[in-house]
Amino acid sequence: QVRLVESGGDLVQPGGSLTLSCAASGIIFSRYAMAWYRQAPGKQRESVAQITSGYITNYADSVKGRFTISRDNAKNTVYLQINSLKPEDAAVYYCKPWGTTYWGQGTQVTVSS
Repeated sequence: QVRLVESGGDLVQPGGSLTLSCAASGIIFSRYAMAWYRQAPGKQRESVAQITSGYITNYADSVKGRFTISRDNAKNTVYLQINSLKPEDAAVYYCKPWGTTYWGQGTQVTVSS
């Protein structure tokens, strides 16, 4: 059974930083590209960052230079470092193995002063 557990979401002031984690089980983690998505209220879920099994990364234009995706295959975990948080970054963040339909429960990021 595939399980994805996101964590690290919090209430953060604008300009702050946060690191999200996603622990995966039930898959051969090292073989999958992994992606982070986010969904803000009233908006569609969007992909913000991806990392391949070969550690190649890709980012949405809206987050380039502020978000960093990384992975630790020994821990079956993918991370998302978020810097210079903006109010528009507030959303529920999810991770997903690329090309699958497996989703976790998400972790809430709130940006407010």
